[in-house]
Amino acid sequence: MITFFNRKELLITMDMNRQSEVRAILSGNRIHYTVKVTNLQSASVVGSTRGRVGSFGVNQNCSYEYKIYVHKKDYDTALKLIGIVK
Repeated sequence: MITFFNRKELLITMDMNRQSEVRAILSGNRIHYTVKVTNLQSASVVGSTRGRVGSFGVNQNCSYEYKIYVHKKDYDTALKLIGIVK
C-alpha cells in the first residue's frame, strides 16, 4: 500500500500519452503507483485567471498535470524502467 509517508514522486508530466505509457510500464512490471491529476485551468487553482477571462487561446494539451508516485523501495527500479537513469 502506498501512503503519503512511504511514497516518492517518480514523474511530473503534462503529456497524457506519457503518463499513460509510464503507468502501463509500471503495471506490466507489477510496481504499484498512484497518480495525482491537477486541472491547471480550474478556477480553484490559486493564481488562476480562468474565472475572469475564460480559456480562449489556452493550449488544452497543457491543462492537466499528472504526478506519478511509487513506493520508495520501488523508486530506483521504476526510474530505470521508464528510461530515466539515476
